[in-house]
Amino acid sequence: MPRISREKSESGIYHIILRGTNKQEIFHDDEDNLRFLEIIDKYKRQCEIKIYGWCLMGNHVHLLLGEGKEELSVTMKRIGVSYAWFYNRKYYTTGHLFQDRYKSENIDSDTYLMTVIRYIHQNPIKARLVNKASEWKWSSCEGYYFDPPQLLDSGFILDIFSKSREKAIGLFKKFSEEVNEDFCLEDDVRKRLTDIEAREEIKKLIKTVEIAQIKGLPKEQRNEFIKRIKGVEGLTQRQAARILGVSQKLISVI
Repeated sequence: MPRISREKSESGIYHIILRGTNKQEIFHDDEDNLRFLEIIDKYKRQCEIKIYGWCLMGNHVHLLLGEGKEELSVTMKRIGVSYAWFYNRKYYTTGHLFQDRYKSENIDSDTYLMTVIRYIHQNPIKARLVNKASEWKWSSCEGYYFDPPQLLDSGFILDIFSKSREKAIGLFKKFSEEVNEDFCLEDDVRKRLTDIEAREEIKKLIKTVEIAQIKGLPKEQRNEFIKRIKGVEGLTQRQAARILGVSQKLISVI
């Protein structure tokens, strides 16, 4: 069955979610996050897109983009291919890194634009990674509160709040930190387990083997346990590596 064409946004602005295939983690360390942002910056300049916001999570990315001089699908393909090439080369993996098709929704009003940027910035709070949106290192929130990095086109949204930058930042911050029930595109951020919760879930799964014993098992048996552990809902690959006492690279390639 042929794919249904995406409806064009009248404003040219889109909220995009890019996910790892099978919900796998796509960022394992700071270098991965930085490289993804560098790639975004490269295609911002090359394709003349606008970057109104982002949030990089373990296994997915939120972007708030203004379409540039080419179809957004073409730009997103460039971004995905570039990062997948970096990732596969770094971690000695092959195959697809991202789900076949990114998810997107049109932003056709100022009200919804403000809702989406707040939703994007609050993703790490919903995932229980931070208490305040500005504490998350890999989103554009801090760029709105303080001095925006070159990558961020913050003026467009701030101008909705006020033409005075100082006043706009204050109003934006107040709006961003309001308690809300925002629901945008696909509200399926998984509950993240604490390390204590994660250990309990792993113990239930492995039953007769102690957690500390897994890394010393024969390779085939060890890898089978790791595959099962990676399926625990809310467990990140970074957590799994830390709890099992093995490298993140090992977790990611099994």
